[in-house]
Amino acid sequence: MEHFYLSLLLFVSFVSLSLFFLFYKHRSPFTLPNLPPGKMGYPVIGESLEFLSTGWKGHPEKFIFDRMIKYSTELFKTSLLGEPAVVFPTSLQTNSKEESKKMRKLLPQFLKPEALQRYVGIMDSIAQRHFGSHWENKTEVTVYPLAKSIEDENHVAKFRDPFHLLAAGIISLPIDLPGTPFNKAIKAANFIRKELLKIIRQRKVDLGEGNASPTQDILSHMLLTSNENGEFMNELDIADKILGLLIGGHDTASAACTFIVKYLAELPHIYDKVYQGESMI
Repeated sequence: MEHFYLSLLLFVSFVSLSLFFLFYKHRSPFTLPNLPPGKMGYPVIGESLEFLSTGWKGHPEKFIFDRMIKYSTELFKTSLLGEPAVVFPTSLQTNSKEESKKMRKLLPQFLKPEALQRYVGIMDSIAQRHFGSHWENKTEVTVYPLAKSIEDENHVAKFRDPFHLLAAGIISLPIDLPGTPFNKAIKAANFIRKELLKIIRQRKVDLGEGNASPTQDILSHMLLTSNENGEFMNELDIADKILGLLIGGHDTASAACTFIVKYLAELPHIYDKVYQGESMI
């Protein structure tokens, strides 16, 4: 019995010393003077749980903005995934509401019925070619992947795999280690940006030579539209906004098309009415 109590005492002492060591190791580097404001959270995990929670709720920027308000808009300290960190919120970064306002100023003229009329013929010809190549004379089709490859397949294939990696990394744990979904997503995003920058630079050349129209699409509009101060968006900023639009429409439009086809196949009386309506156009 005495051996049991002695072993239990040694175990409790070991656990206590371990916890004290972890706490001391966690706190000691951050008790020095002249450190930026902020808090380090719990030992080892720091503020990781709160950071991940804001990401799971769909507002990852909230973690940053809350601390900018509470501590400093220039820099603050924290601890994430076992590592101390000092965050420098860039003055160029704006919150999601401000970014939404910017995009709403850019998009309206491309979403009005008058503007969309310019694309009806293009969309119709693309859809006709797509149906002729992949749907006609087929007894069975897999709609979802086909809905993602309506345009030039070779061009789409170049972005397909990087987009899948990026989409998977958006909802993954933010652990930037080789082989993790987050690390793969960062590499995929960098690859997509490089490709978008090539397209943007080529469009600038085409606009300068008169081979592209200023009202051709939103890319031309972004390149030629200045803000209230007469400043134009730089190429990287345009690439980021185009990337955001592509991510937003990557799965949503394809999923919507897939469900439309599914329900039309399951509800033939609705399909007949849709077909009659299309025949009258």
